[in-house]
Amino acid sequence: MTPDASAHIDVAAPPQRVFELVSSLRGLGRCAEEYSGGRWLNAPGPQVGARFRGVNRRGWRVWPTTSTVTDCSTTRFAFEVKSLGLAVSRWQYDIEETADGCRVTESTWDRRPGWYVPITQLATGVRNRAVTNQRNIEATLQRLKSAAESV
Repeated sequence: MTPDASAHIDVAAPPQRVFELVSSLRGLGRCAEEYSGGRWLNAPGPQVGARFRGVNRRGWRVWPTTSTVTDCSTTRFAFEVKSLGLAVSRWQYDIEETADGCRVTESTWDRRPGWYVPITQLATGVRNRAVTNQRNIEATLQRLKSAAESV
């Protein structure tokens, strides 16, 4: 299935460094546009099946989510997001080694049921989630590149 928003960036850093940033709740929180951090619920860190409580922010709006890691390797980190027990999205980071470091592709799929969309629009202040996520991904990837290359 085609993602609702996706972009990639070339990073002059080893794939392992990028993986460590995107799979770290703190590291991802420093790079992401809306996600601001979280805590592991049933595991000490990233692994398939691990769950984490995330906190998202947009202006004065704040909303929690619970996510489950579905992929956790140096080539892909992905998780399914729920809000109030409902599937809302999937986020995925694909990391491909290149001659100069790696290429990172961030993608997301909107999983919200139609009836839930107006509720999330009110809670998050986002009318067009696909357009906003595209902008967010582009900003996140720029921050990720800077963080990975600065070490």
